[in-house]
Amino acid sequence: MNLRSERKQVFEIFSNSFSDIMFFLMLFFLIASTMITPGTIKLLLPQANQTQSMNKPPKEIAISITKDLKYYINNKQVQFLEIEPVLRKEKKENSEVHAIVRCDNAIAVQSLVDVLQIGTKVEVKMVLATTRKESTK
Repeated sequence: MNLRSERKQVFEIFSNSFSDIMFFLMLFFLIASTMITPGTIKLLLPQANQTQSMNKPPKEIAISITKDLKYYINNKQVQFLEIEPVLRKEKKENSEVHAIVRCDNAIAVQSLVDVLQIGTKVEVKMVLATTRKESTK
């Protein structure tokens, strides 16, 4: 005696909506990942009316000084006394080195001058990064 029905049930899963959801998730993560810049140090740069732009040098070093006097070289925190040895090492590896100094506009000028003097001593070209000043017309 055969109790099984002769009709076989066929189950279907409609995956059209899954591909739409995956597409929107991919777009969301692509857009979100371009908006996020990990490893950046937040600074309020000083303002200037006129600025000079420079061509991309072969070797570029970013020196950042925060308002609580923390020093960073290429997003790596260093002590003030470690700046000169790092610059000497970079100068030894590459003869033409440019250092872009980004400092918070609230720090004392002497802290900035101390870093610039180290660059002069090591014979590294130092450039101070600024933001464009808003015109008050």
